[in-house]
Amino acid sequence: MSQPTRTTRSDDNGAAAGAQAPAPTAPPRRRGAGPGPLGRLSVRTLHVLLLPVLLIGVYAYASATSDSYYTPTPDLIAAAFVELWFSDRFFVDVLPSIGRLLTGFTVAAVLGIGLGVLLGLSSGSRALLEPVLEFLRAIPPPVLVPLMILLAGIDDSMKVMVIISGCVWPILLNTVEGVRAVDPVLADTARCYGVTGATRLRVLVLRSASPQIMAGLRLALALAIILMVISEMFASSSGLGFAIVQFQRTFAIPEMWAGMVLLGLIGFVLSALFELVEGRVLGWYRGLRAANRGE
Repeated sequence: MSQPTRTTRSDDNGAAAGAQAPAPTAPPRRRGAGPGPLGRLSVRTLHVLLLPVLLIGVYAYASATSDSYYTPTPDLIAAAFVELWFSDRFFVDVLPSIGRLLTGFTVAAVLGIGLGVLLGLSSGSRALLEPVLEFLRAIPPPVLVPLMILLAGIDDSMKVMVIISGCVWPILLNTVEGVRAVDPVLADTARCYGVTGATRLRVLVLRSASPQIMAGLRLALALAIILMVISEMFASSSGLGFAIVQFQRTFAIPEMWAGMVLLGLIGFVLSALFELVEGRVLGWYRGLRAANRGE
């Protein structure tokens, strides 16, 4: 007769454990986790649009309850905006203004960064040129418009020179301070490893000074928009500044407001584009600050 097979206690325990083992479950979601990409985009859009919508609503109420001819309602401004800037006037007035603005800003950036690096690296040059530069910086750029007209005429070169004369200073001063603030330990390390010449300038000096250089460029961009309008208000026959002054003189009030709205939109778009460039240039710096904060 065959003996019945006995099951050991360990086999019984293993089978019971296998039968009672819970099925794997997904890890619980952490409390307080941030929203997804779509949620973050919605929150950012709300932050961007909330205040403008509130301001437009307040102005719409104020203009609707006012009898003043100089405060047209938003629908009149919107109609004038579409009629003006969705026509040939966009190519006659807007594009030339943007071209002069970008040209003046680019030339001011090249001059400011180049001269700022020179003055930041050379204490002798800085001591020699600083009194003259401080004197020139104290002169308001709008005061130079009559002089620019005499020197360069009333064509585009005068307007570009006015933009350069105001935009170069924040770039220059921030570049000088950024170059002077290069970490001495990094400078000594680069010297020990034989990093000299153009490589040292590109890798050490400009990279270390880039946060302050970008701050100067941001300030200069705002000044460029202001000086673009001012330069076009004197002895000009085209441009946004010229158009706005003409609308004001002929009492075309909705058109004047439409021009100011367009200037605000141009400033907003340029600021957003600059922020994208700044994020690419200062990605290492923002990552370093986040690491230092433990984020």
